[in-house]
Amino acid sequence: MHLKTMKNHFIGIMTGTSVDAIDVAELFINKEECKLLNAQSFQFPEKMRNKILEISRNKAVHDNSQISSLSDELAYIYAESIDAFIYQSNIDRESINAVGIHGQTISHKPDEINPSSIQIGNGEIVAKETGLIIVSDFRSADILAGGQGAPLAPLFHNRFFGKKDTTRAVINIGEDMPSSEAISANMEALADYAKIVQNNNMVPMVEPEVLMDGNHSIDDCFEATSRCLDALFTYLLEKGVDIKGTILKPNMVTSGSNYSDQADVEEVARKTIDCLKAYVPDDLPGITFLSGGQSDIDATAHLDAMNKIGGFNWKLSFSYGRALQQPALKAWMGKIENSTLAQQALSHRALMNKLASEGKWDISLEN
Repeated sequence: MHLKTMKNHFIGIMTGTSVDAIDVAELFINKEECKLLNAQSFQFPEKMRNKILEISRNKAVHDNSQISSLSDELAYIYAESIDAFIYQSNIDRESINAVGIHGQTISHKPDEINPSSIQIGNGEIVAKETGLIIVSDFRSADILAGGQGAPLAPLFHNRFFGKKDTTRAVINIGEDMPSSEAISANMEALADYAKIVQNNNMVPMVEPEVLMDGNHSIDDCFEATSRCLDALFTYLLEKGVDIKGTILKPNMVTSGSNYSDQADVEEVARKTIDCLKAYVPDDLPGITFLSGGQSDIDATAHLDAMNKIGGFNWKLSFSYGRALQQPALKAWMGKIENSTLAQQALSHRALMNKLASEGKWDISLEN
């Protein structure tokens, strides 16, 4: 059994306000880069989920003893999820530098005379149960430092998705999200970026990404992606961007990663094509998809299915990150003796996606 051993090795755990899942991720982070190595979602115990939703929706003064008890109870669930993730992912526990826990938000009032933010999930209990270094209570710490405590996600988005030489819009799907204001601001920024790039005699790659994280259906993703593309091309035309000299780098239309009824390959392919046909001009030369958290096989299968269906003028190809790198990272495991295996894994995935870009891939080629 091979174990992963590396420096700058972290685990993060997160539960959102919808309390739909416990998301755990393994990351490599240093000053230059942030790489997602693995991620998994665990089902929330229904009884615990109902308790959290009940206390979160109660606008009355919260009972401190009730919150404290719930925080301790949730901590044990966090610890179980972390232990299960480490075991199932075959991670060397000694290699983990720290675990970051956002906690479950119960109340967030940063604009009060006495600002406060309550997140439950007792970090001390998690530390004791897992034997790991735990870093938690981010929102309260930010408020004490003079901040608003939230949203913290843009800090991650900037580090994980941001690039010095490009502009990228990252859109979340959730209750009342994305808002029209968020879509408008982000799509206009992308159009401004595209115009600046063309003014400097270069070809812009415009990246409107609707994240697949969450518990939304493929229809929800279709709607959000449609709204983004509609706004994007409206702004591109308004600002005089030459569509013939632009590359689109969008997400595919998929189910949310935590949605119970996942769309099959054919549905993802057809809904993505339908969405693009409705809002993307025919004279756009090419579309290079983001993998956006899909598995390596799913990202390849979806691209292949779209090219097999056909009926569009654009060239459909790939600009994958995780879906190309993940197999290589798994083969490598931080060990120099695995370098050849990692190179072979990367070459294989590149070849599979090349074939998918031509509609010539088949699952039998993966054996």
